[in-house]
Amino acid sequence: MSRRRRLSVGTGTAALSLGLCLCAGQLISTPAASAAAPVLTAAQASAKVNPLVRTSVSARTINKGQLVRVTAKYFNPKTHKAVSYGWVRLQAFRGGKWVTQSAGKVNTAGSVNLYMRPASTVSLRAVYLANAGYNQGTGGSIRITVRNRGAAVLAEAKRHTGALYKFGAAGPTRFDCSGFTEYVFKKAAGKNLPHKANSQQHYGTAVSKSAAQVGDLIIFRSGSYGYHAGIYAGGGYMYDSPHTGARVGKHKMYGSNYVVRRLV
Repeated sequence: MSRRRRLSVGTGTAALSLGLCLCAGQLISTPAASAAAPVLTAAQASAKVNPLVRTSVSARTINKGQLVRVTAKYFNPKTHKAVSYGWVRLQAFRGGKWVTQSAGKVNTAGSVNLYMRPASTVSLRAVYLANAGYNQGTGGSIRITVRNRGAAVLAEAKRHTGALYKFGAAGPTRFDCSGFTEYVFKKAAGKNLPHKANSQQHYGTAVSKSAAQVGDLIIFRSGSYGYHAGIYAGGGYMYDSPHTGARVGKHKMYGSNYVVRRLV
């Protein structure tokens, strides 16, 4: 074999090893090389969209045990249309980290409702999960204040400050002592009490004086007979409707012969 032929054969072997074919003096890609998997450019990899979100809640202050609804609505910032697919997580900030509480799927209108029943004050957020078309989208943190039911009872009692005493009255503008407690517990906590202080002392759970909390029912007694009712306001004070000529207000508790009953 001539030197020239050996050179030609060597060149063709080298070309084939690179995935090329030497034809009529030109290098042409072979099918094997052209079928290799394409590599995405940085521009193509960043083609996914960051969704815009509007988040709202059913209430920012709730009673303990009440259900709160977080609504998240997602939009495509390029088309201004609703993001009609994808999953969203509801997260609560607990122990220094965000913890998933529930999850839901976005509907065709770009909206999802997520629910939680917080036991204490907490911050919540909605997180849209990344997929083929969209990047992950984290909504802003929303603070939910959870108050115990006793605080709700006390708040209702405060609302009637200044109402005149009237014997036998149970609201909403005039009250006697047991009529006042009857009305407040029904309005604030859905609790039904009889219109008599002596009977009210048998409702709820007995609590020691030292463990009394805001919103507890206080019944003053003569011996074992209950003759006056009020709502504990903390610090040795109560809200009550004292007597004829007086008005509902925050008054200093008197005497030591009373019982504490917890209804909420």
